[in-house]
Amino acid sequence: MRWIWIDRFLEFESGRRAVSVKNVSLAEEHLHDYIPGYPIMPECLMIEAMAQTAGILVGEARAFQEKVVLAKISKAVFFDCVLPGDSLRLEARMETIAPEAASTTGRITRSDQLIAEIDLMFSHIDQNLAGKKFPRDNFVFTGIFTSLLQEVALNHIRLEPQPMESGA
Repeated sequence: MRWIWIDRFLEFESGRRAVSVKNVSLAEEHLHDYIPGYPIMPECLMIEAMAQTAGILVGEARAFQEKVVLAKISKAVFFDCVLPGDSLRLEARMETIAPEAASTTGRITRSDQLIAEIDLMFSHIDQNLAGKKFPRDNFVFTGIFTSLLQEVALNHIRLEPQPMESGA
């Protein structure tokens, strides 16, 4: 089973930055299992949400021709807990990209409050210098991940965010 830890993209600037949203719900079972009696989002899942946001940014920069995998967590600093009902904004910025790898820097915020700073390195495994062979099919960028980006393209969210709709 593949788990997606982001709900949608708000902004996407090819090769530069991506902004996604994760809405945290009390219906998510992992919130109850992490610390029984105190439902919070585990920090490792916030890292995974950032890895998905940044990984799609890295993959899209090479037209999804590379199999992009998380290679290293360079930095992960957390400043507050995330509770059910919180809406997280994940912003990933491309720092470097080369044929073999890419690095990103990221911030997670809730409203204007900084929740985490997460810097990641990704490997383009088909460019692996160790000579290992991987499956031909791109098992990283499946239809689920690319459908997140199709929504961005359909809504014409390329260089600036869409205005939020007000509820009635």
